[in-house]
Amino acid sequence: MSSHDFDLLVIGAGSGGVRASRIAAGHGVRVAVAEEYRVGGTCVIRGCVPKKLLVYGSHFAEDLEDARRFGWQIEGKTFDWAVLRDNVAAEVDRLNGLYQNTLDNNQVTTLLGHARIIDTHTVEVEGQRHTAGTILIASGARPFTPDIPGAEYGITSNDVFHLPTLPRRMVIAGAGYIATEFAGVFHELGVDVSLINRSETILRGWEPALSDRLLQISMAKGLNFKLNCRLERVEKTEAGLVLHFADGKTMETDVVLWALGRVPNVEGLGLEDVGVALNEKGAIAVDADNRTNVPSIFAVGDVTDRVQLTPVAIREGHSFADRQFGEKNWHVDYNAIPSAVFSNPPLGSVGMTEAQARNAYGQVKIYTSDFRPMKNVLAGRNERALYKLVVDASSDRVVGAHMIGPDAPEILQAVAIAVKAGLTKAQFDDTMALHPTMSEELVLMR
Repeated sequence: MSSHDFDLLVIGAGSGGVRASRIAAGHGVRVAVAEEYRVGGTCVIRGCVPKKLLVYGSHFAEDLEDARRFGWQIEGKTFDWAVLRDNVAAEVDRLNGLYQNTLDNNQVTTLLGHARIIDTHTVEVEGQRHTAGTILIASGARPFTPDIPGAEYGITSNDVFHLPTLPRRMVIAGAGYIATEFAGVFHELGVDVSLINRSETILRGWEPALSDRLLQISMAKGLNFKLNCRLERVEKTEAGLVLHFADGKTMETDVVLWALGRVPNVEGLGLEDVGVALNEKGAIAVDADNRTNVPSIFAVGDVTDRVQLTPVAIREGHSFADRQFGEKNWHVDYNAIPSAVFSNPPLGSVGMTEAQARNAYGQVKIYTSDFRPMKNVLAGRNERALYKLVVDASSDRVVGAHMIGPDAPEILQAVAIAVKAGLTKAQFDDTMALHPTMSEELVLMR
């Protein structure tokens, strides 16, 4: 029996930390997890779960409008932000309890409070010191706030779920998935939304055909975009906020939402005291086994800034625990990771973009389907879906699949299995279409 208090002490009870704790405890070792806020982490408490619930809530705006074309008469419809906000908060509370139950049922000790590493085997939590044979850092990341005058007057995605009332006007700074998702949500809820960005591109890194289509649809819906602009300062006035840009122009708003990316939570952990190295991005540097340069200290999830996605953190925590405390020596495969943007309409993507495939394979074949979903036709909406398959010409293997349209993320998950398995375009074509569906377009592209 080890002389330490615990065999494993995890800093951070988010998706990666909870999974690592549960799997390690299942291997029979003594585990503790330190958490300074709430068990569940960003995804459950202030990220993808409550955000997706807001997405669901906002979609009723269009669904209720379209219902008339399907024979439904809905009179006097109104929206109450407080009801949606509070119901979402209640669901977060429920999930927080389930995550805590998971730790308790697996005999994982929960240490509530801020954790700081004292030495290579000691962690201090709220003045109490605990020793462990292995320390795992799973402290996640936080929204980035720009270093400009008046930045403190803005809010981040952490705050958006707790707005006391819906603002009349909102400016969202950024053009990534968080920015475009909240732009769609609040626009549908009746807020005058403007999205500002330093470049002319939204969703940088995504298949350009999809990001261009989202921009076109969003503008047609009435969202405002101010691209190629540089925000210099935010001024607070009696009437609200005034944004000052480098070109001398200004913009008035009630709320500024910073959606400019996320930075790893490495401060205040005592990393410098024990010599844990950071990489060029300011994240914890780890090897293929998630080990830092300090042999007893490991890290998983967003704090390593490899792929900031919840399922990735979960797998990293799982594989770490199996390797370190079990008899399963496996590693996370970072190829063909599916991803989604829950914008309006949503996007789904897996594998290579067209440009990436051309760089990797030279000759590629591109198949697209540009169509109006059946529901949109009867509803009188002109929004068109776009599906795109990227195929390696030499092997006929589908190396990328990208789509924008209703339920794209739900459809994309199944497509990701095919791309991950290395199926060919011929095998897609050999699959019978399921009619009438949007997804049948995936096996009808010629």
